[in-house]
Amino acid sequence: IETTDCLFRAGVKTTQGSRKRDSQESSDEEMTESGWETDLEGDEPEDTFDITGKSTYVEACKAYGVVPISYFLRFMNEAEVSMMHHGLGPQGAKAIAVCLVTNTTIVKLNLKDNSLEGDGGRAMAAMLKENCYITEIDLSDNKLGVRGAKGIASMLKENISLVKLVLSGNNFEDQAAKYVAKGILFAQKLEILDLSHNKMGDLSGEVLGSAIAQNICLQELNLSWNHVRGAGSVAIAIGLGGNIVLKVIDLSYNGFEKDGASALGDALKVNFTLVELNVSHNRIGTEGAIAIAMGLKENTVLKVLNISYNPMQGAGCYGVLKVLQDNPKTAMESLDFSGITVNKDFLSLLRVVKQYLPDLEVTYDGNEVVKVKSKAPPIEKLKSYMKENDLEVMNFLEKVDLENTSINLQEFQDAVKNVGVPLSDTEHKQLMDFLDKDKDGEIRFSVLNELLKS
Repeated sequence: IETTDCLFRAGVKTTQGSRKRDSQESSDEEMTESGWETDLEGDEPEDTFDITGKSTYVEACKAYGVVPISYFLRFMNEAEVSMMHHGLGPQGAKAIAVCLVTNTTIVKLNLKDNSLEGDGGRAMAAMLKENCYITEIDLSDNKLGVRGAKGIASMLKENISLVKLVLSGNNFEDQAAKYVAKGILFAQKLEILDLSHNKMGDLSGEVLGSAIAQNICLQELNLSWNHVRGAGSVAIAIGLGGNIVLKVIDLSYNGFEKDGASALGDALKVNFTLVELNVSHNRIGTEGAIAIAMGLKENTVLKVLNISYNPMQGAGCYGVLKVLQDNPKTAMESLDFSGITVNKDFLSLLRVVKQYLPDLEVTYDGNEVVKVKSKAPPIEKLKSYMKENDLEVMNFLEKVDLENTSINLQEFQDAVKNVGVPLSDTEHKQLMDFLDKDKDGEIRFSVLNELLKS
């Protein structure tokens, strides 16, 4: 489905395609007479002009052989619509795409986890070529693959209204990344792009790096939980060095190691826009940390550096902290060394640096020499809090679709925070790492229930 005309080829009429469409009232009567089933809950109000596309949606559902979603009909006149976990499938996505072409009310649309697949993704992309009102869309966890990525790239070349696009967890590999890179290169207005939890590797890093260097609008980019390493990590770092607009980039859970870290150090010497960098969980050793430190020695804009959970040891932490003392123009506000044991030399240096940078926040896990009181594991803290406050597992799952067999890691973390469990940011990370041992971003209900009741 490449164009709007293709979306309409099933015979669906729209206000854009024909001003002679039957009235809403006539459409409703015809549907009633035909006895066609829907899951609609009650009668929809009659509209003299179908500005939200409700009748178009119902007709599109009939054409594509799917049942209309009553939830969507009820809320499609709202500015923000969340349709997560509704099992739309490709055909259901096409029906929604048809009516959204002329919808002028929805600004934010969440279609996470709906099994849209390639065809559904292309339908949404075709719609976004025509719709100039939607500014944010979440298409994560939809198995879009190469076909969907191709449609997205074509859309970004034409769309002038989309500001935020979430494509996390869509099975994007190196072939799909080629189209994603074209999308980044073509994007005119897009400011936030989430490509996390995909399978993009070294070749992906190379094409994405080139696109990052030339992009003129992206301000936030999330590439965490991919397979970028080696030459791919170097290419992304080089692209970052050439970029002039990006402010936040998340590269965590990849494999930058020494070479990627060295390239990042070089990028930090010449990049004057990036304010937040996350390279946690990247197998960066002491040498890689020192290379990044050399970049920080000349950098005057970076405010937040998360380099936690890397095998850089206390020496790497010391090297990073030392350059801040040597750089009077540093803008650093937050350093995260979580998961890395530091020594007395580091702590002594930290006291000195805090005299120059009193507002600097530094997170670290302990001390090689001085014994610190051991803390209860986060999972035990969570169970104790549940017991003290008479909470059950279901208290964390109120807003979760219980028809699924698992819960998204981020959704569970948000639920833990909302309930008020007294865990630090570091403990939240440790808890999520403990629960998500296979690193797929999901927690099975059965496993969660067993852990919290044991």
